[in-house]
Amino acid sequence: MTATLSAPAPVTAAPRQIRWLLRLHRPAVYTWALLVVGGAGTLLWLWGPLTDAAATAWHDYDACAPFRPCRYDQDAILRYKDVYQYTTTLILAVPFLTAAWAGAALTGREVEAGMVRLAWTQGVSPVRWLTSRLAVPALLITAGTGLLAMLHHVAWSAGDGRIDTAKRWYDVATFYSGGPLIVALALTGLVIGALAGLLIGRSLVALCASALSVAALWIAVQISLPHLWPTVTGVAGRGKSPTHSGITVEEGIVTATGAHVPASTCASDAAAGCRSLNDQRHAVGFYADYHPYSHYWPLHLVPAALLLALTAVLTTLAFWLVHHRTTGTPTHPKTTPATGAGREG
Repeated sequence: MTATLSAPAPVTAAPRQIRWLLRLHRPAVYTWALLVVGGAGTLLWLWGPLTDAAATAWHDYDACAPFRPCRYDQDAILRYKDVYQYTTTLILAVPFLTAAWAGAALTGREVEAGMVRLAWTQGVSPVRWLTSRLAVPALLITAGTGLLAMLHHVAWSAGDGRIDTAKRWYDVATFYSGGPLIVALALTGLVIGALAGLLIGRSLVALCASALSVAALWIAVQISLPHLWPTVTGVAGRGKSPTHSGITVEEGIVTATGAHVPASTCASDAAAGCRSLNDQRHAVGFYADYHPYSHYWPLHLVPAALLLALTAVLTTLAFWLVHHRTTGTPTHPKTTPATGAGREG
């Protein structure tokens, strides 16, 4: 009888590819680990001791009698404010850093240096090459950014209502840095950067294009976000203003027919000139469409889902691009089939 010998399936190819990828981008992995661990530790410090100290200082300040010497820990208040600002800025920078790194180092540098085609001819298929470069960073980014966002939200919650200068939930920086939306932006930034590196093939240009693309995407999200969930409407009569707190979407006057007419100015009778103008408008009241705090999570989850859908589309485009560029290109080294003839027993 005869037997044909074939090479065994590379069952360890994927773990070996991951180990090689982590070794190649070791500085980025160490930097990310330091950023996450340091940021998490700082947010825990902010959540506990710093918030308690600042809240006590504000309590002492509010208890001071007017025009009399007052003793309170001003340094605790300023320290809380500074640490909160630094950690918030750090989290907001993650999507930009991710996109810039992906465009410059993850794909752009390898395409520019020709290393990618060398890898494709050394037993690593283009699909496996791109999968490892997207899956491993995506896992690390999701875990790290999600942890920082969660700790930021609980740190903010601990100071809300206790610290007089604490940011409101609808403050732009506070809102984005404390929920899943920032994680989705970071993942989209990763794919944008990887795709830019594949398309442009020059690391520095891909870095700039990736960061600018994330900035443009963030602006689009900010503009569309208030309209992705139904608003709540507050109404008040003449001489009053609608009582509302949150993200204001639209303000205007209420006519005698009950119609709501948007008004860019004088959406109240606060000034004499506004009262005269509203008389000419035949206003009988005022309204405000807004998002209260109860809309916090929907306003995070809906745009995050849309961003993840966009990420899936961009990922598909990246795989199509790699497949298109490698059509007809051998992905394995040429080998001579090994055959052997056995003896019939």
